[in-house]
Amino acid sequence: MATMSAAIDFGLTHVDVVATSDGDALHVATLPSQRAVDVAQVRRALAALGCDVADFRQICVTGGRHRQLPDAIDGVPIVKVGEIEAIGLGGLRLAQRQQPALQEALVVSAGSGTAMVAVRNNSAQHVTGSAVGGGTLIGLCKLLIGTADAREIDALAMAGDSNKVDITLLEATGGAIGRLPADANAVNFGRAATPELAQVDRKDLAAGVAVMVGQVIAVIAINAARAERLEPIVVVGHLVDLACVRRVLQAVGGYYGVNFTIPEMPGCATAIGALVGAARVQ
Repeated sequence: MATMSAAIDFGLTHVDVVATSDGDALHVATLPSQRAVDVAQVRRALAALGCDVADFRQICVTGGRHRQLPDAIDGVPIVKVGEIEAIGLGGLRLAQRQQPALQEALVVSAGSGTAMVAVRNNSAQHVTGSAVGGGTLIGLCKLLIGTADAREIDALAMAGDSNKVDITLLEATGGAIGRLPADANAVNFGRAATPELAQVDRKDLAAGVAVMVGQVIAVIAINAARAERLEPIVVVGHLVDLACVRRVLQAVGGYYGVNFTIPEMPGCATAIGALVGAARVQ
């Protein structure tokens, strides 16, 4: 009799699949999304783990149009978990590996877009979010520097200088403002209409995009956490696989005295949350 459980998160960019059995290690795989949610995609996701439907006692699903899936495949139950619940519970569960006593947090899911979920009292509630996310980073870099390869973008951004495309506070106001140092940017891509932009390098454009995307997410998250009176801010999703984005979050957090918690395996948080959510209703 099968003892393992699997969970699949159908994202716009990635499909994440995790599998576990009581007391055993977690098995994880990530594959490109084909934007479809059907039985064939369930089988494809499980195959990425070297498994088939029959290897599991249940398969938990979330994300995308997961509710269109049947209630069972080959007799194996398909447990459907709402994406907001999965984001919140999964982010909290991963953060608890570093902070076991943690009971509440603002969980920021930074994927193709960004969702922010308040988790408290064993429940998850959508607070806010942004259409700015990993899809924005990839899309703008494809337009500006001709690549949609996340690893290439990350390497370029880490080597680049965003202030080659941004206007700094020093230039705009003559110095620091409040918590913000003089070399912080005042205008994202403010140099775009100036003659010097014609000489800018691809790596600087990549850095400028990463800073803009990271800053938008960070500032919204900080304000949402304060409005909800929640801490810490736990950031999950494949966007924070990128060092260039983590660097921006750290910088913005430093300005405002906020520590962003980025747990291990952040891209698998929603799939893990589907497992947690399914276990609660059984």
